[in-house]
Amino acid sequence: MSWSATEAFFLEISGIRIRIRIAGSGPPLLLVMGIGANLDMWEPLVSQLGERQIVAFDAPGAGGSGNARFPMTMGQHATLVGKLLDRLGYPKVDMLGLSWGGLLAQKVAITAPERVRRLVLAATLPGLGAVLARPTAMWTMMSPRRYYSRANFERVAPMLYGGRARTHPESVMGDLQLRLARPPSPGGYLAQIAATWTYSGLTTLHRVTAPTLVLTGDDDPMVHLANARIIGRLVPNAEVHVVEGGGHLFLLDGTPGIGPRIDAFLGLD
Repeated sequence: MSWSATEAFFLEISGIRIRIRIAGSGPPLLLVMGIGANLDMWEPLVSQLGERQIVAFDAPGAGGSGNARFPMTMGQHATLVGKLLDRLGYPKVDMLGLSWGGLLAQKVAITAPERVRRLVLAATLPGLGAVLARPTAMWTMMSPRRYYSRANFERVAPMLYGGRARTHPESVMGDLQLRLARPPSPGGYLAQIAATWTYSGLTTLHRVTAPTLVLTGDDDPMVHLANARIIGRLVPNAEVHVVEGGGHLFLLDGTPGIGPRIDAFLGLD
């Protein structure tokens, strides 16, 4: 599947111009990216996946999507995802959320369980009440500078992302180029941070009906391993898989075996 060679297109949804890309054929998998990141950055994961249709979008204020007029709650982001699926003609999809995208994927699975066949949550939290990240990582994450400056990214990536970003820094150089090419707007980035404060799954994750795979790295400075255990206990039909040596970017840094593990969970039914 050629992800980068597939042209992106735009739809106006809830008054916001949303950038979208669809590639491949087979069961649809909606990818929901992390804070500030853009859909082009999915290339390393897509290249590991088997035959399925990949659908991805840039959140408001990120990549090529426009800013929302006002900051959106996580519930409003979930409503936007539902409208996006309606416009694209998908009554039901598999969904994979990374980091901030994992919060949004949870919210969709909670509020519209009929839309989600299977759910993958990677390097993410259960929202408010989660086990907090290392203080230095949390403080660094509050700024979008790593999306605007190569020097800043190279300086903070090992501490912020851990895993191969620390042990094999060359593994995230492709990620860096795509970050710099389509950075988030400052307002869009801050709005995504604000949205995280409007969601907690601690009292609602039991409503998720989709079989769920929770992926976490054991070397992730941003998301403590305990959060995956919490999600795994709260979601009725969940399994937790710990990626040994995995940092926050294990989906995007070439960590081996990730694509096949996701494929095996999703199946092709």
